[in-house]
Amino acid sequence: MPKIYFVGVDVGTSSARAALVRSDGKVLQTIAKSIRIWNTEHEHFEQSSEDIWNAVCSCVKFVTRDTPKEEIVAISFDATCSLVILGDNGEPLSVSNTQNPQQNVIVWMDHRAHKEAEKINATKHDLLRYVGGQVSVEMELPKLLWLKTNLYLSTWTKIWRAFDLPDFLTWRSTDCDSRSLCTVICKWNYDGVAMQWNKKFFQEIDLDELLNNNAEIIGRSIQEPGTPVGKGLSERAAKEMNLLPGIVVGTALIDAHAGALGMFGCNAAHASCIDNLEGKLALICGTSTCHMSLTREPCSADGIWGPYRGAIIPNYYLNEGGQSASGLLLDHIIKTHPQYMHIQLKLKDENIFSYLNEMLKKMAKERNLDDPCYLTKDLHVWPDFHGNRSPIADPNLKGMVGGINEWEKKKSESKKKPIFLNSLQISGLNMNMDEESLAVLYLAFVQALAYGTRHLIANLLGYQRSPFHLLLFCGGLAKNLLYIQCHADICQLPCLIPDEQEMVLVGAAMLGACAAKVYDDLKIAAANMGGGGTLLEPQANTKEYHNRKYQVFLEMLKDQSKYKSIMS
Repeated sequence: MPKIYFVGVDVGTSSARAALVRSDGKVLQTIAKSIRIWNTEHEHFEQSSEDIWNAVCSCVKFVTRDTPKEEIVAISFDATCSLVILGDNGEPLSVSNTQNPQQNVIVWMDHRAHKEAEKINATKHDLLRYVGGQVSVEMELPKLLWLKTNLYLSTWTKIWRAFDLPDFLTWRSTDCDSRSLCTVICKWNYDGVAMQWNKKFFQEIDLDELLNNNAEIIGRSIQEPGTPVGKGLSERAAKEMNLLPGIVVGTALIDAHAGALGMFGCNAAHASCIDNLEGKLALICGTSTCHMSLTREPCSADGIWGPYRGAIIPNYYLNEGGQSASGLLLDHIIKTHPQYMHIQLKLKDENIFSYLNEMLKKMAKERNLDDPCYLTKDLHVWPDFHGNRSPIADPNLKGMVGGINEWEKKKSESKKKPIFLNSLQISGLNMNMDEESLAVLYLAFVQALAYGTRHLIANLLGYQRSPFHLLLFCGGLAKNLLYIQCHADICQLPCLIPDEQEMVLVGAAMLGACAAKVYDDLKIAAANMGGGGTLLEPQANTKEYHNRKYQVFLEMLKDQSKYKSIMS
């Protein structure tokens, strides 16, 4: 009997990855290849669709090189929600002020379209309730409006197709111009209830020409995730990937959504109340963090995207929150500290996060503290250096650091009030700038990210969402046990780390498994391919401490509003 394998492809912010996945969800082979990114001016981030495609093909050829081609039954994709612009004959069309046609992708984290997002939000159209009341600058319609406003003759009038990156990948692999319900409903303001583009809305935001010829530029055929695309892998793509033409291609997902799909089927046998799909919150932790949860009935919450009907699994509504910088933020905090290079020089194979985690344990023991979390008693931070995606939905929010260092303690002994500092002044918090100062600063930011998750959960519960019972983690930060334990303690919820680390790639493979009818639907595919995991329980003894720190966290948000008001 022939074996059955799937190929899952994930295109992230900085690399393309592929995996060979068994029908039980076991990842057998992975590879990653970096992709180029241009940052030609402030808040402009661009990529090349051809560079991305070449990286994808290279990865697929590598992971399938030793597998009989007839045993690979499907290939599926997920990717960041970046905007791909193509001209006549599918040629790349520049999205950059440089006019370089290679730069034809506006990356998801590009924040150039502030004014355009404000213009769209000013309509207060009813569709905006599905995106927490306002579109994000990271979504596609503000970016398209920016192209129309700024590159009208050179780009806008020459657009043949505008794709979300996951849909570009399925088009490029099949020559079939269909779109995923996931991408259009989550990032393009598609009306998922009426299952159509809303002409009046597009007229109000001055993008109605995108709906000409039955919306051929942005998508005529909208398909549920995991449905087969066209006639499968095209002759051209098969040759480029060294696969057989005609193998099944599944309708794609956005990368975080693929990770959520992979994890929603993950369970730990000894954990209680985790078979309830609605009780799970999946955190996909990479450069940014996405928070995904499903409900049977729609839940509308300000500052939270959704409810999106059928965006991941049919008959379930998706709510999506997130932090625009998490892994990126921690990297920034560590790498800009004066001790970073000194630590790196003495580390061999050890990860710097592991080094700092051990240092925090040692510091706590030396100070007779029951837990390292207490080391940040006098250091408080607000982590949104790249704006707040949710639940505040303010792209202009900035990072804050508040603390009392020894010098300031003596200076203001009577008041004992924290000194709030701009993110550029972090170094002023410790006059010594030693390794311990870096470790405590790192811990404070890890905790702040977890307080952000608690803030998001509280917001959803305030809109009568059913309670959460479990947090699930995948991505780079899922390997950091301090990050996970902080979430468990601060949110007072058990945290599950899947045994299979590459859950985004597994989620992508599930799309192919469903499209090839190996499993009847995505929920069944997730249950059979999700695997097990390790459970971390919350510690009760730190609950009161974190409750107080969380109150400071919320006060810092109020302070930012005060400062804005004063300076306006």
